[in-house]
Amino acid sequence: MQRQLHLFDFDGTLTKVDTLFDFLHFSFPDSYRAVYLCFVPHFVLAKLKLKDSSKVKEAFIARFLKGYSKAEISLLAKRYFQENKDKILRPKAVDFLQAINNYHDKYIVSASTDLWLEPFAEYFGCGLICTQAAFNDNGIFTGSFATPNCNYEEKARRIQNEIDLKMYDEILAYGDTSGDKAMFELAQKQYFKSFNE
Repeated sequence: MQRQLHLFDFDGTLTKVDTLFDFLHFSFPDSYRAVYLCFVPHFVLAKLKLKDSSKVKEAFIARFLKGYSKAEISLLAKRYFQENKDKILRPKAVDFLQAINNYHDKYIVSASTDLWLEPFAEYFGCGLICTQAAFNDNGIFTGSFATPNCNYEEKARRIQNEIDLKMYDEILAYGDTSGDKAMFELAQKQYFKSFNE
């Protein structure tokens, strides 16, 4: 029997929303709008490739979560997951992932951060490759990323570094944007927006 590896982008592929904005809006409803409006010019410049999008994303997250402990952020992430998973996850995706029994045969590969993705990976019983947040020795979020932003070529690099691809007969990749192109190139089968209703 062939062993298959399933690689899933997260935002837009498994979800109906971009969880970066959704998680922060849910967790900080009183301050979110003001901070978001301050960052709109930076988002526009990043979209035009006139500013490093990874640095803009890092700074935006830091405005909300810098100085929080790992335990505090974990509580926020669990609350976000528990109260929103049924609204934001695509039903077809949930059914599909839960039908793959082996933890080692399915991975979420995302540019979003482990700050809020971990409860989702635990729910799906799968591996997680994503942008990782940096914490100091006291377990406090520094406001920086510990890894490069896990998108485009970085997705493929992280997959190759963290998974022994030789163990698999076939690789299947699921995504919804150009950010998944490098991941698609590692796969024999590519599925674009396959869980969309």
